[in-house]
Amino acid sequence: MGEPLQKQTHFDPGSSMQPMGRKTGLASEIWKHRKEYLAISPFYILFAVFGLFPILFSMYLSFQKWDGIGEMTFNGLNNYRFMVTDPEFWKAVGNTLLIWIYSTIPMLFFALIVAFLLNASFVKFRTFFRIGYFLPNVTSLVAVAIVFSTLFSNNYGLLNYLLSLFGISPVEWLNKTWGIQLAVSVMVIWRWVGYNAIIYLAGLQSIPTVLYEAAKIDGATGVQAFFRITIPNLRPIILFTVITSTIGGMQIFTESQVLVGNDGGVSGGGLTIVLYLYREAFVNNYFGYGSAVGWGMFILIALFSIFNWRVVQGGGAKDE
Repeated sequence: MGEPLQKQTHFDPGSSMQPMGRKTGLASEIWKHRKEYLAISPFYILFAVFGLFPILFSMYLSFQKWDGIGEMTFNGLNNYRFMVTDPEFWKAVGNTLLIWIYSTIPMLFFALIVAFLLNASFVKFRTFFRIGYFLPNVTSLVAVAIVFSTLFSNNYGLLNYLLSLFGISPVEWLNKTWGIQLAVSVMVIWRWVGYNAIIYLAGLQSIPTVLYEAAKIDGATGVQAFFRITIPNLRPIILFTVITSTIGGMQIFTESQVLVGNDGGVSGGGLTIVLYLYREAFVNNYFGYGSAVGWGMFILIALFSIFNWRVVQGGGAKDE
């Protein structure tokens, strides 16, 4: 008989077997770096409590019938069925899209012009103007809405006073659908032009000056350099501002709520999606339906943002 086989003690690194007594996997890594994880844990705890939990709870709540006090009752898809068949919801969607069109396109256009001027060498006190254009973005939105409500007041507004100087009869801005939407759009433009201008300014300063020098040597005019050099190099930043403006424009609330109230004013001209959500959830106490409207708004924002992204990217591909 041969010698008895000895117990193998050699450890193969490629083997899935691990030595006894050694911690493995994710748990061991977390324990190894426990001090680092403990240091960053407050952010994740706060995010879980005030960010992740409300999102998950709103999803659960959208399938319930609840007034905020009594017992929840499972409602299935009834909240979503009522939402897609409610004319008030689609009216709020239409108002929101119109306000977005009235405000976002002029806002980004003016922001690009302001950024171009702030980047020009002939402009003096550029730092002062940069701060001045950005100040509206950090101003209290409620205060801004109150000021604009006096500007567009039907009887004693500043705009009607200016019209009277030219012999034009007063306009009841806040009693007409188009007037309400115009007032809200002007507020959005005034508030966000400076913010987007600062973003565009950072993009302009990142464009190499040698491109403009080469274009000047080749005989290109300022307009040609703007459309052939500036716009193509700013396309990623323009895409960013379009998407962020879309998300912000679909979430307009305070401007309409302070200006014309919870019902959106006369004929509901200022009724936006978020204002509609607020009215149904926090005024009428339909919290389940309000959650369903919130998720419907999320889907609309996602689809609209994808559409804008494809449009901007498609234009870039065609140019190339």
